[in-house]
Amino acid sequence: MTFKFSFKSIATTTFVVAFLFYLLGVFWSFEPDTFNVREQAIADAKAAGVKPVVGYTTTTTLIRVAEKMQDKPGGYLANDVTPPSVFLDNIPAWEFGVLEMVRDLSLVMRQSFSRSQSQSLENKHLKNAQPKFNIDAYNWAIPSAEGEYSSAIDDLYKYRNDLADPLIQDAQFYARADNLRDWLREIEKRLGSYSQRLSASVGRNQLNTDLAGDKDAQQSTLSASAVIIKTSWWKIDDVFYESRGACWALLHMLQAIEVDFADVLANKNATVSVSQIIRELEATQDTVWSPLILNGSGFGIGANHSLVMANYISRANAALIDLRELLSQG
Repeated sequence: MTFKFSFKSIATTTFVVAFLFYLLGVFWSFEPDTFNVREQAIADAKAAGVKPVVGYTTTTTLIRVAEKMQDKPGGYLANDVTPPSVFLDNIPAWEFGVLEMVRDLSLVMRQSFSRSQSQSLENKHLKNAQPKFNIDAYNWAIPSAEGEYSSAIDDLYKYRNDLADPLIQDAQFYARADNLRDWLREIEKRLGSYSQRLSASVGRNQLNTDLAGDKDAQQSTLSASAVIIKTSWWKIDDVFYESRGACWALLHMLQAIEVDFADVLANKNATVSVSQIIRELEATQDTVWSPLILNGSGFGIGANHSLVMANYISRANAALIDLRELLSQG
């Protein structure tokens, strides 16, 4: 029995397979929609038969954000080594942005939100969960990245269950102004970095201000007085989608903070400040109608999506800094 293959049949098969991979890749590149964190927390608490105590909404949001990073169409794609996901870069960049925010919040929950003071003990479930989120995002072998993330999510569920159980006293969430400032300080640095990387899409000459403001300040090695900063053309879309993913995650986390830190924010007259930051972050999630992330120059005729994103992030970051200062006041 013999099989005969013609060039035409091989070409047709190759084209069909490639086209199917393309359609699958497009479907997998859709980002998850936003969700209502307050309604999600209430629904989860009702399903578990518990009352959504302080910290329940923030923990639920962290869980849902981490789950959606993995449960969206195609699952977690960053560490895939097979087509079509191996050819995708935008959605893995989006996943990494989400992951960075998950890592920051899980660390602050372990170190600050769940502890009454610096000498208090860490919660055992958060202690187990936080390091698991720090595995290499591209690790596909044993242990796989998604396997560790799923295990971390299970630990967060255990912490949330203990949090809502009035008989368990060693699982707490302390909604205090100083705890919230700790998290905001980390977020400021993260957003500042994204703003700089996005703005570098057009390239610019930047003066070295590393030691500005302190005449006695020193650094390990000498640096040039001015440097040219420009994001590679090949990385512009990656930076854009990483920033977009981070803003998607932060948007939900701040909405959860509005719930769990409501009294703290009201006492500092800072509720409206958080609402304004959320509005800026919501603008980063507007639909991108262009099939490509465009890189028009300055005031040229072409759009520059990176600069638009940088604008929203810079405004949100400036408002975050003002919020942290407001929380510092007596």
